[in-house]
Amino acid sequence: MIAKTFKTPYYAVIFSSVREEGDKGYSEMADAMIDLAHTQAGFLGVESARNELGITVSYWESLDAIQKWREHPAHKIAQKRGKEEWYKKYAVRICKVDSDYFFEK
Repeated sequence: MIAKTFKTPYYAVIFSSVREEGDKGYSEMADAMIDLAHTQAGFLGVESARNELGITVSYWESLDAIQKWREHPAHKIAQKRGKEEWYKKYAVRICKVDSDYFFEK
């Protein structure tokens, strides 16, 4: 699903990852984090895709909202488990979106 287009500027957090084998509770935690993100001030939406490489892009109103999400206690637990159990490697990139456009038939 493509996230709703927002009034610019806004911020995108791009999380690219390569997973370890097996689920080990990952799917349940990922769903819980998406649900929790939806309740956070400044959260605008999310898009995600996974094959060998997983890419999740979350959209935020401000850098402050991103920082608060990064520091959320439940998200910190997920981050720790990610490093210990779920990911072989990952990268996080934060970008300011100055313009966007959307097409739909």
